[in-house]
Amino acid sequence: MKHRRYLPIIVAFVTLAGVANLRAQDSLSKFDAILAEIDKQSDFQNQDFSATNDVAVYRPGKDTENIKAQVFRRDYRSQFVIVVLDPSYKRGQGYLQADENLWFYDPESGQFSHTTLEDRFQDSDAKNGDFNKSTYAEDYTVGAATEQSLGKYACWVLDLNAKSDSVSYPFMKIWVTEDSHLVLKAEDYSLTKRLMRTVLYPGYTAVSGRYIPTRMIFLDNLTPGNRTELTRSALSLSALPDSVYTKSYLQRVNR
Repeated sequence: MKHRRYLPIIVAFVTLAGVANLRAQDSLSKFDAILAEIDKQSDFQNQDFSATNDVAVYRPGKDTENIKAQVFRRDYRSQFVIVVLDPSYKRGQGYLQADENLWFYDPESGQFSHTTLEDRFQDSDAKNGDFNKSTYAEDYTVGAATEQSLGKYACWVLDLNAKSDSVSYPFMKIWVTEDSHLVLKAEDYSLTKRLMRTVLYPGYTAVSGRYIPTRMIFLDNLTPGNRTELTRSALSLSALPDSVYTKSYLQRVNR
């Protein structure tokens, strides 16, 4: 049969394609490991973490809204509390994540209502989940990786695909520094891969050997001009009583 002379070539091509595919998978596995490293940087494990968060919400044609909030986190139990300190008309509003539930507390009514990590924080461009620890490795896999400079930094650009529909965005793209594996930029995409939001991370600080962002800028790509800037200060790892992570704490903290 004449076509037999092509058989070794076909076999060789298939073999090389298989090797290339395995190498690609190995390469992407390396980037999945980088996601885990990013998450580890923000996870304080058996320590409590707290910080003051100043949130500035910019809307075209409107006065800037400034919100100050205290955030407490206990990462090993996936708990966090947010207490709004300013402005005065929002003082005492709060959020509590506990037992896989996220609650919003309104001191005016004295009632708790369910909310989600995906909901906007105080009608800003930040999400409630943006105050929590990073969960890239838990929520996403790396679909592709390229190299690109972002300013003076050499970065990996990682295309992320959600593992489930429980996350805010089914697709993301993040810019990660090649040397220190810090996220400098993130783009959030819808199911149709429409760009929904861009997040910039222009400032980091070291806390107990971990690097966490101290400044974040959220840009609404659906409404040009809408942006929110978040600045963290007064970072602390002081131990907190268990009572902080309860509904009763939110009910009494700003009385």
